Amino acid sequence: MDAAEEHFAKVGLKSVSIRGDQSAKARQNAIDSFHSDPATAVVVASLTAAGVGLNLQAASNVVLAELSWTSAEQTQAIDRVHRIGQELPVTAWRIIAAHTIDARIAELIDSKAGLAARALDGSDEDVAAESNIQLEALSSLLRDALDPSRVRA
Repeated sequence: MDAAEEHFAKVGLKSVSIRGDQSAKARQNAIDSFHSDPATAVVVASLTAAGVGLNLQAASNVVLAELSWTSAEQTQAIDRVHRIGQELPVTAWRIIAAHTIDARIAELIDSKAGLAARALDGSDEDVAAESNIQLEALSSLLRDALDPSRVRA
């Protein structure tokens, strides 16, 4: 978050931050600045802090620069922008570097979201097979992480 805020400052974009360790007053000041100050173009927020009790419908773009293990946490963060009063289309991006553990985790998150959607729709086809795929993918992640030949010096 600090690096993002420094970058925005260097390129002339005023930003505010929303973090879990902020006081309620500091958090509200950041929100108020974003809503009322036209110069404040960006809110930099931690995923967990942005996912609860926050209305940012003045924004229309969301960039998730960190991953959660759950699709629901990411959806909640996006929903802070997609609120009653939103007049613009909302676009959300996840920043994921190719060929990294984050890419594999994103695949797992998406797979879990698909599994949950099918379960809620009442369709249990492929649910057992997908659960096995998730377990295999998680096992593969752990094997790769623990493989001494893949450790960088």
